[in-house]
Amino acid sequence: MARSLSYDGRLKSNAQSLRREMTRQEKHLWYDYLKGHPSTFHRQKQLGYYIVDFYCAAANLVVELDGSQHYEAEGRTHDEKRDAYLAGLGLQVLRFSNADVDRHFTAVCAAIDRAIREALV
Repeated sequence: MARSLSYDGRLKSNAQSLRREMTRQEKHLWYDYLKGHPSTFHRQKQLGYYIVDFYCAAANLVVELDGSQHYEAEGRTHDEKRDAYLAGLGLQVLRFSNADVDRHFTAVCAAIDRAIREALV
């Protein structure tokens, strides 16, 4: 579990703002699935120097929902750096596009469940 993380207090207000201003897809995944999940999830959680969309400490799992900016060169580079940092903390990162949530919600939920089951064995 990611226990010895550096905490950058400057990110706190940004995380709070992101929680208040979630995207439509983040709201859908949160309110229609993760909020009531048997494994506790946190939304817009600061982990080290980053804020992740959703985090499950019990499974060392991060779930990210990606809008179009993540598919541009700069976004991909940033995500690779961030994913490497999180992997170095022992966290698995699952990425889904906003379109995945819109079109394949059940499959997204199944993939999250599968990752949790695998992490907890």
